[in-house]
Amino acid sequence: MTPPPANAATLLARAVVDALVANGVAELVLAPGSRNAPLAFAAWDAAAAGRLRLHTRLDERTGGFLALGMTKVGHRAAVVCTSGTAAANLHPALLEAAHAGLPLVVVTADRPASMRGTGASQTTDQVRMFGDAADFLDVALEPGDRLLHRLDDVARAVDAFLAPGTSAVRPGPFGGGAGRPVHLNVQLVPPLVPDLPWHHRAPARTEPASAERPDPVPAETLVLGPRTVVVAGDDAGPPARVLAQQAGWPLFAEPSSGSRTGPNALRCYRLLLGGPLGREIERVVVCGHPTISRPVTDLLGRADVEVVSVPPRGRWAERPFAVDRSVPGVAVDGTDDPAWLERWRAADTEVSRALDRLLAAEDALTPHEVAGAVSRAVPPSGLLLVGASSPIRDLDLMVAPYAVGDRRRVIANRGLAGIDGTVSTAVGAALARPHGARNLALMGDVTFLHDATGLVLGPDEPRPDLTIVVVNDDGGSIFAMLEQGAEQYADRYDRLFGTPHGVDVASLCAATRTPHWKVGSLPELEQALASPNGGIEVVEVAVRRDNRRELDARIRALGG
Repeated sequence: MTPPPANAATLLARAVVDALVANGVAELVLAPGSRNAPLAFAAWDAAAAGRLRLHTRLDERTGGFLALGMTKVGHRAAVVCTSGTAAANLHPALLEAAHAGLPLVVVTADRPASMRGTGASQTTDQVRMFGDAADFLDVALEPGDRLLHRLDDVARAVDAFLAPGTSAVRPGPFGGGAGRPVHLNVQLVPPLVPDLPWHHRAPARTEPASAERPDPVPAETLVLGPRTVVVAGDDAGPPARVLAQQAGWPLFAEPSSGSRTGPNALRCYRLLLGGPLGREIERVVVCGHPTISRPVTDLLGRADVEVVSVPPRGRWAERPFAVDRSVPGVAVDGTDDPAWLERWRAADTEVSRALDRLLAAEDALTPHEVAGAVSRAVPPSGLLLVGASSPIRDLDLMVAPYAVGDRRRVIANRGLAGIDGTVSTAVGAALARPHGARNLALMGDVTFLHDATGLVLGPDEPRPDLTIVVVNDDGGSIFAMLEQGAEQYADRYDRLFGTPHGVDVASLCAATRTPHWKVGSLPELEQALASPNGGIEVVEVAVRRDNRRELDARIRALGG
C-alpha cells in the first residue's frame, strides 16, 4: 500500500537531499536553525542510511569553510543553514570558492516568497544574495492539490541545476574540473518537522553524477630562443612543471601551485628576480593564479617582457596585467639552451645557502625556520594547508625539495587570499582525505584567532588527524614588511596594523579541549612535529615580531 504523502516542507527537503546525493555530494555540513529543520531531518535520515556523511557546526561561517576545505581536495560538499544573517555568513566561503573555481554547494532555507518584504522575523532578500558569484535557483513547494505531481517537477529542476555539464561545472584550463558555486534557496512552509517516516523515493538520477571527460586541451607551440621562465601560481597543477622540464626553463612555483616538484623548481626565485638574472628575462609563461610575490607581479608588469597566459580557473579569467597571448595550453618542440637554466640553478643554490646561514645566525627562532620545519614534516601522500599573509610567503622561501610522484598536497585559500576560515578549511580538507599519510596546517596567530570557532566540534562529530602549527608573534607581522610598516608610522603602527592581542592560546585550546604544545626552539618544534598524538592538535611557536621588517630587508638583499 502506498504511504500517504508527508507534509510539503518534509517532501521538499527530502527531494533536495536526494538531488544532492545523486549529484555527488558525499559531505553535508549543517548549521542548526528552525527554518532549515526539514533539511536537517532529511540530512540525518540520509546519513543514517549511509548515503552521505553529516557534519554539524554552530557557526555558519565555520561550516562554509569546512565544506570549502572538503571541496578543495576533490569531494563535492554542501553546506546547509537557516535564513537571515545565517545565510549571509556563508558569503566569505562562497566568494573564496567562486574566485578559486570550486563547485561549493550552498543551501539556504527561506520563508515562502509571500513573506518577503514584510519584516517577518529572520527574513531578508535571499534571492541572488551572493550576486553573480554563484548560480542561483529558488525552490518552492506550496501545500495543496497535486502535491506529489508538483514535487516531481521541483525534484527534476533541482537535479538538473546541480548536474555536471551545467554552468556549475566547467572544464578547467588543463582539462580539470573547474567549478562554480551554486546556491539553492529553499522556501519552506510549516510544519517544519516530519510527520511520516521517509519512504525513500528514487531520485531523478539513481547513479552518482560524474562529469564527462573533457576533450584534450589544445596547446600552442612556443618557439624556443627567448629567455623564458614559467610562473606557476596557485592551482597551476603538474602541467606547469612538465612544460618547464620539457623546455628546460626555470620554474617559479608558489607552494600551493601543485607544480613545485622536480629539478627546475627554484627555491629563491623571488629574491633572484631583483638581481641581474631577473633583468634578462624576455618571456614568461604564467599558469594558475600567482598572488604572493611582488617581484613576480613586477616581472609580469614589465613592458619588455612577453607574457603568455594560460588562464586560471575561477570567477575571473582575465589577468590583472597586460597579456600578449592567452592560450589554453602550451607546448614546446625541443629543449632550450641549457645554459639559461643552469645559471638560474647556480644562483639559486648560492642564495639558498646564504639564506640558511642568515637564519641560522639569528638569536631566536624565525618564522622562516618554522615554515621550513613544517614543510619537511610533510611525508609522501601528506597534506599541508597553509594560511595567508606571512606564512605562505615564508613557506615559499623554505619549501623542502619534493620529488615528483610523492603526491604531497599543499593547498591554500588563494582565490581571495583572505584569512577567513583557515582552521575550518584545514579540518575539512583533512576529513575529506582520510587515506593521506599526514595532515598539517601552518598559519599565523591572527589567522588562527580569526577562525577559533573551527575548533568547536561536538562530541559525536567526525574528527581528523590534523596538526595545526600556529606561528605566534602576537599580531600581524605582514604589515611590517609593507609601506605602513615604515619608521614614520611607528607611533601608530601597532594600534592600526600590528594589533597585538595578548591571547593565551593554550587557554583558548583548553576551552575546546584541543591538545596544545608551546615550543620556542627548532629542536622542540621538530620533536613536536615528529610525534603527532592523533586528532586535532595545536603546536604554538613563539617568534619575534619587532625585527620582522629588518629581517625581511636583509633577506631581500641576498638576491643582489
